[in-house]
Amino acid sequence: MRLRNIPGAENALREYPTFVDEPTRYRGKWAEYFGNNNPIHLEIGSGKGRFINTLAAKHPDINFIAVELKAEVVLRTAQRTEYKAIPNLALIQFDASNITELFTPGELSRLYLNFSDPWPKKRHAKRRLTHFGFLRNYKTVLKIGGEIHLKTDNEALYEFSLNQFADERFQLRNITFDLHNSEWAENNVMTEYEQRFSERGQRIYRVEAIYNS
Repeated sequence: MRLRNIPGAENALREYPTFVDEPTRYRGKWAEYFGNNNPIHLEIGSGKGRFINTLAAKHPDINFIAVELKAEVVLRTAQRTEYKAIPNLALIQFDASNITELFTPGELSRLYLNFSDPWPKKRHAKRRLTHFGFLRNYKTVLKIGGEIHLKTDNEALYEFSLNQFADERFQLRNITFDLHNSEWAENNVMTEYEQRFSERGQRIYRVEAIYNS
């Protein structure tokens, strides 16, 4: 997602109660941050924030965290909260490649990867969020039985991801090559990007990868 530079975005974020400054201090203490032991679901790449904000409103018994690298993108997500304190939502500016600095082993129950950058050139494969280098970090912070939910409009990235999941011994479930014409469409929460492309008739690919060992 291309986004213009917003001067002062990092300072603006601190005005939102959903934003977590210095998030590494909560590593292993996210239950303390949220004030409960509810499951923690993480979205890497929140875009404009529609997905994570919708889920947080629908599921108050689950704690949601969204992580983005750039302050401008986190600010977009925060602006949807309208300066409200949302008890089960936290927004983080952080490099997700260092996810083990944010969470201790088994601290996460689910991870969402929605329309991640496909990095189509072969030499950039290591940057894909489903490359085995990332998956091994995810396995460290996911609990046994934890899940990765992937959605993408990029067929090549989808096929690459399925192979990477299989190689890392994730159990694959609810695989679909056309989400919006599948049995999972009814309960699907769309991102802004997803809605735009689905309205053009573009297929959306989805899979759930389960970490069992």
